[in-house]
Amino acid sequence: MWKQTIEAYELLDAATVTGEAVAAALRARGLDVRVQHLEGERGATDVLRVFIPGTQGRSGGGAAPTLGIVGQLGGIGARPARLGLVSDADGAIAAVAAAMKLGDMRQAGDLLPGDVIVSTHICPAAPTRPHHPVPFMDSPVGIDTLVRLSVDPVMEAILSTDTTRGNRIINVRGIAISPTVKEGYILRVSEDLLDILQTVTGRLPVVLPVTTQDLTPYGNGIFHLNSILQPATVTSAPVVGVALTAEVPVPGPATGASQAADIEQAARFCVEVAKAFGAGRCRFYDPDEFGRLVALYGSMRHLQAPQPWPVAGGQP
Repeated sequence: MWKQTIEAYELLDAATVTGEAVAAALRARGLDVRVQHLEGERGATDVLRVFIPGTQGRSGGGAAPTLGIVGQLGGIGARPARLGLVSDADGAIAAVAAAMKLGDMRQAGDLLPGDVIVSTHICPAAPTRPHHPVPFMDSPVGIDTLVRLSVDPVMEAILSTDTTRGNRIINVRGIAISPTVKEGYILRVSEDLLDILQTVTGRLPVVLPVTTQDLTPYGNGIFHLNSILQPATVTSAPVVGVALTAEVPVPGPATGASQAADIEQAARFCVEVAKAFGAGRCRFYDPDEFGRLVALYGSMRHLQAPQPWPVAGGQP
């Protein structure tokens, strides 16, 4: 997937890039893309949503489940303060590269069984904000708005790709996955996802530590590692973070910090999960075990964002 990763990187590495420019590159691959332009007090961004139909997907009346891939970030650039792509851009680059690969696969005759929806937002001039131990990227539009627009209710499981370098909690360079998060519960790490991760990286799988705080909505005055699990605040679908990590804390607004090899692995991991999930070979969680947890200890939905938001797994 080097071709798609490099193409996505170069496409996004421009002060003039827009959601429509990214959409054009994806539509050239025969994909259905929607762009929504948003204006905020501190700038603007374009929310991008890409739909890749499966041969047995819900959209065609089939039974194969729908996977969501959400490129989570504040912004791809911090212009005019910083020129070029920032570290925080990697979640968007990985998501776009994965969408490109899925489009190329379709044109080459490799059709996935399940539908896939890829979403992210394109903002080359995002603000920054203080954060410990290093500054974070912010977004020109409220993150709650961006998350609600990025998460589609038809997504039955979600991979959230996000740069996760601005901390001292994980000190391995590469990619890591989080435990599965669902409706306020931190569940066991998916064995199926661990298998795919170690196959993709050729190394022992790395797991990102998360806390209950990370599952709560932004803006509540509570410390968050980053926004990687914010999609879990607005859906009943299981969410797993796909973190791009480093050995040392790297500021979100830092330029020259993107590691192409790590982005390629994150995108390739998402594609491999899409293949397996739609085919019924990858479970994010055990429904029986989750039901037992809720029966014993009650709902944890109060940790999520205030509803209304649609229940996951509805028809497109």
